[in-house]
Amino acid sequence: MFASLWIVTTIVAAGAQSLRNALQRSLTVTLGTIGATHVRFLFGLPFALLFLAGVLVVTGERPVPSLAFWGWAGLGGVGQIAATACMLHAMRDRSFLVTIAYTKTEPVQVALFGLAFLGEVPSVIAMVSIAVATTGVMILSWPRGGGAGGGLLARSDGGEPAGWGAAVLGITAGGFFGLSAVFFKGAIRAAGTEHFVAAATTALAASLAIQTLVLTLWLLARDRAVLWAIAKAWRPSVGAGFLGAFASQMWFLGFALAPVAAVRTLGLIEILYAQVLSRGMLKERPTARELFGIALLIAGVIGVLQG
Repeated sequence: MFASLWIVTTIVAAGAQSLRNALQRSLTVTLGTIGATHVRFLFGLPFALLFLAGVLVVTGERPVPSLAFWGWAGLGGVGQIAATACMLHAMRDRSFLVTIAYTKTEPVQVALFGLAFLGEVPSVIAMVSIAVATTGVMILSWPRGGGAGGGLLARSDGGEPAGWGAAVLGITAGGFFGLSAVFFKGAIRAAGTEHFVAAATTALAASLAIQTLVLTLWLLARDRAVLWAIAKAWRPSVGAGFLGAFASQMWFLGFALAPVAAVRTLGLIEILYAQVLSRGMLKERPTARELFGIALLIAGVIGVLQG
């Protein structure tokens, strides 16, 4: 009955995530990287709890999470914090569209991690696809002649070129996003209920609670001024929090219904949403070379997942 529902939830999740990324990017100016990262968790948690309450009332389910559930949710939550922080920091120095493309190296990195740590040898198709995706990343990263006047290494605010740091951060974010998706899938399976909506929503609420606690304690210990700045920026933060919780709810439903690889493959349509946002809200114009590099990257990632 729900065999194809994951397709709908993934498409919706990708769109909501693109909007949330755009809102969070604007918040980095006033809140910094960690502050903007905390917004999606702190202001997303109340919405996730509302989602959970509604689901439990409607379904009558009473999940009994195992001890492993909290381990999976914790690992996924910490991994996503790291991924989001890397992504937002990269967005301060690079095009919104190109930064999102870097994070989509996620499946390629998973394949390489499997070879390095698990001895899983990729198929010929997978190895070719990795080469294609890597070529796409190199094209996206290669500086255009002319210095600070433009090019892929130019800052999005028109300043001096940002160098390779933003590219490394974007690719690192992709790796953490990949790991967190796998951990979240583990949490959904250990949620203590067979109802996929209840399991997904329970895992989401738990992971957001852990993320909120971790970052709040971090800021209390390291930079309390950021917490005060977040409180003062509550109006735009509520929107980012809702979009973050809603997008995560849709992702988690997809994870509950289909393999993570399939969900992440379809989720690559976020690149198309990001392009629309770059041309509209953020007034950015990708070059033909950027579009070609993104096309190679997407083709390589899909090939790895199919290989």
